[in-house]
Amino acid sequence: MNVAAIDIGSNSVRLLITDRGGLELYREATITGLGRGVDSSGCFREDTMSDTLDVLQRYFGVMNGHSVSRVGAVATSASRDASNGDALMRSIAGVIGTEPTIISGTDEAGLSFAGATANLRGDPPFLVIDIGGGSTEFVYGDAAPSYAVSIDIGSVRLTERRLPDRPSSMRQLDEAAAHTDVELSRVQIPGTPGTTVGVASTFTSLKAIALGLDAYDRDAVEQSVLTIGDIRAAITALSLLDVAETAAIPSLDPKRAPVILAGAVIAERALARTGVEEIVVSEHDLLDGLAASLLAR
Repeated sequence: MNVAAIDIGSNSVRLLITDRGGLELYREATITGLGRGVDSSGCFREDTMSDTLDVLQRYFGVMNGHSVSRVGAVATSASRDASNGDALMRSIAGVIGTEPTIISGTDEAGLSFAGATANLRGDPPFLVIDIGGGSTEFVYGDAAPSYAVSIDIGSVRLTERRLPDRPSSMRQLDEAAAHTDVELSRVQIPGTPGTTVGVASTFTSLKAIALGLDAYDRDAVEQSVLTIGDIRAAITALSLLDVAETAAIPSLDPKRAPVILAGAVIAERALARTGVEEIVVSEHDLLDGLAASLLAR
């Protein structure tokens, strides 16, 4: 039995296919920018919905090619906020045969924790930080989460609110950091983590940039260490570039160029908020947690 997990995020749509033993057979992420404009308008745009459906149609063919017998699909922050989110979920059901569940921030955090910690080298308790396009989750615990919070700030949302210009001025960076600090004031980690883990594309992209990779390399990034100094250096460098110059960074997906600076600001303020100087970067996250839950049914 092969299973497929689909994550319909605020910036990207992702697919993971595993066999019955949990062995990864296929993984892909495609940026559709679904959450663009949702923060201000409260609804999805027609073009980003169309792009998302096109990607899922292609994913459906990939799933058929891998003889998938069970599919689980979730939608996260932007779908929670968009007034036409339910309508989009029904349209997606017509494409992949399964209607995605719009999950809460707490459920999103729990899946991210499960995926990130399953094969992690490190000492508990774990703190998992997941920066998405529309929200950021903080999850703390040993074998299972004992504390989780989802904050409505992500790379797409912060870009639209505080960092619309490239290059970005020092004033804009300061305002973005201050705004993020206000949003993160709800985060109250109940203990000292033994290992802090950063998941999703902001952390993986920042580590690839810090390594100076000629092309993105999952093996080089997986369970490597990213320091707060690395993140601050990236913010300085990225703030001086326009979108085209950012897109030309060899290890960065060009479609992430408009939002990676905002993601870096959130990452830096998240580490400052939690008092962590370095973070282990993981390629495994919500998608892996969802796949594991499908296998456990």
